Amino acid sequence: MKKIIAIAIITIVLSSCGGGTQGSVEDVLTAQDVAAIRAKKNELTEAYKTLEAEIKLLDSAIAELDENAKLPLVTTITAKHEKFDHFLELQGDVSTKQNVLIYPEIAGTLYRVYVKDGQKVRKGQLLAAIDDGGLSSQLAQMKTQAELAKTTFERQKRLWEQNIGSEIQYLQAKSQYESQSSAVAQMQSQVSKSTIRAPFSGIIDDVIKDQGTVVSPGPGSEVFRIVNLSDMYVEVEVPENYLSGIQEGKEAKVFFPVLGDTVISKIRQTGNFINPSNRAFTVEIPVPNKSGRIKPNLSAKVSLNDYTNESSILIPQGIVSENSEGEQYVYVAEKANDEGIAPIKRQIITTGLTQKDKVEVLGGIAPGDLLINEGARTVKDGQKVKILNSDKNE
Repeated sequence: MKKIIAIAIITIVLSSCGGGTQGSVEDVLTAQDVAAIRAKKNELTEAYKTLEAEIKLLDSAIAELDENAKLPLVTTITAKHEKFDHFLELQGDVSTKQNVLIYPEIAGTLYRVYVKDGQKVRKGQLLAAIDDGGLSSQLAQMKTQAELAKTTFERQKRLWEQNIGSEIQYLQAKSQYESQSSAVAQMQSQVSKSTIRAPFSGIIDDVIKDQGTVVSPGPGSEVFRIVNLSDMYVEVEVPENYLSGIQEGKEAKVFFPVLGDTVISKIRQTGNFINPSNRAFTVEIPVPNKSGRIKPNLSAKVSLNDYTNESSILIPQGIVSENSEGEQYVYVAEKANDEGIAPIKRQIITTGLTQKDKVEVLGGIAPGDLLINEGARTVKDGQKVKILNSDKNE
């Protein structure tokens, strides 16, 4: 603004000097006379100061006489109905139901490991083998004996059906065959324990024991950790006073700060038990993990939809004030004239829930009301204001 005034003043000064001032300045500059240049500069400076003082006097007079110049400048927003979703924000960690340590079922030397860290495996896939201490050889002998017992039983059965031979011989052959078959089945079960197989499809997260290590059943002899990253979920603790609002099927937003990513999901399960130590119940939210970036124990910020109003009035929290009696209020503008000037009034309101910078209004204003937005903290009840806009709704 000052630059514009300065240009205008110089123009007036130059034009007021008989129309030849610009030519005189050029002549002075052309003459290369330092004294003449300084004199011309002083002359113009004095003229500038005089005009600047006179402009200030004119501005003061305008401000004194023009009532509209004193009006506060404000902007408004129009109250309207819109959907309001309130979310309860909680902290949780990612879990998976398929994250297990695999132990050996028999003692022995881990003589072969077939997988490595990070390898994907299928359910039932062979992961490692343990020295069975000769059980495989015993099984082979028992199978041979079982085949012989089967042959003997089948022959004895044919003879018995032809009424040849005694019943005791038939029953002894049958008992021997059944006994050998049972022994083979038991030995096969025992031998199968010398192999370690994947209990479900997933990823080998850690190969804990090296090939050649002596292992045995029980804690301390974990061989693998296997994780299934396709069925991930977040479990959070919800205070009991939100019990009626948190229900299965409601929307849930899961934000992972480390990944900078948000997943939209739904509440899969709500707990049926209130923990007496923290007066909270558990809520489970499934988390799709197609990319595989989400890992067990990853921290997550969870937002659960606990309240929805399909036809609410939302206004910025910044325009709401409170009086000495604890009542909340906003300023509402009446219809403005052609110059955008309108009186305002203080309106007591009833508020509901808040979400970020918005607050729900339950009563006191109606759709279509013009609410003072910018300038709401500087106006007074019954004051006139100049509205810079009347149709902007934030």
